[in-house]
Amino acid sequence: MRGTAAIFTAVFLAVSGASNPGLGAEFFRIGTGGVAGTYYPIGGLIAKAITGVPGTAGCQTSGECGVQGLIGIPQSSNGSVANIDSILRGTLESGFAQSDIVHWAYNGTGEFAAKAPQKFLRVIANLYPEAVHIVVGRKAGISTIRDLAGKRVSLDEAGSGTLIDSRLILAAFGLTEADLKPEYIKPNLAVDKIINGKLDAYFIVAGYPTASVTRLSNDQGGALVPIDGVDAENLMRQHPFFIHDVIPTGTYTGVPETNTISVGAQWVVSAAISDETIYKITKSLWSASARKLLDGGHPKGNSIKLENALKGLSIPLHPGAKRFYIEAGLLKE
Repeated sequence: MRGTAAIFTAVFLAVSGASNPGLGAEFFRIGTGGVAGTYYPIGGLIAKAITGVPGTAGCQTSGECGVQGLIGIPQSSNGSVANIDSILRGTLESGFAQSDIVHWAYNGTGEFAAKAPQKFLRVIANLYPEAVHIVVGRKAGISTIRDLAGKRVSLDEAGSGTLIDSRLILAAFGLTEADLKPEYIKPNLAVDKIINGKLDAYFIVAGYPTASVTRLSNDQGGALVPIDGVDAENLMRQHPFFIHDVIPTGTYTGVPETNTISVGAQWVVSAAISDETIYKITKSLWSASARKLLDGGHPKGNSIKLENALKGLSIPLHPGAKRFYIEAGLLKE
């Protein structure tokens, strides 16, 4: 772990402008997602917020921010399912995951029915809503979900929450993967293929605005397919972790307001991490210096607010995080 973490540390600290972290530093990895999504940049900001090494962004002297002696490492991954599996294997200390995936993994239900319940999982915080984007090229002739039939559509990679959610959405609208010409690639590659006329559409579950959709809309134009109507209402009743959402006009160039559904992005961790470490990490997440990083670093950072930290939780809080929320007045003992 130390060898791999050291590589990420060198890159991260170089970008952050940090001085020598010293030999006694503790690494805390955060599994994020693909670089074209929202998990990755948000993970970088949170990693900076919890890092307590003098010289990093917003942390000029020891103790002013972050957890003293801790280095947060944002790590790209395949997404929610992969992050949870990596926490189980001990190759990540923590990671971001969709609320539906977290619920299924902890209880051994849904997409995790073939696995033992992952009772080691704990939550640090609910972060922000992740909207389902069904992104299409403007010339693809797709305006509804049923229009995806017979089209070349990426459902994202194995190990992603997007792949699981795309299957649920297709089923709710009477489609299966067999009705499409499915591909399983990351959003940035999907955009390349749409631009080159080799793909018609792709799914991505991410906080808006998300980089791949911004890139497509700015490059050659794109569109979003709405998720609404009776089928969407039935889907939300069957799977209550989905909630109604709206991607506002102006979020992406030339894309009007679009009805969709969303899930919560949650920061999960192994129960094996010490209570004191997670208490300090949670306190750093909600510090004034972290607030500046989140507000100034990414549009979705503004949505990460203390008052939303406990919304939509379906598995236990880590005791260290719980201690902080009790002190903050959000929970009773």
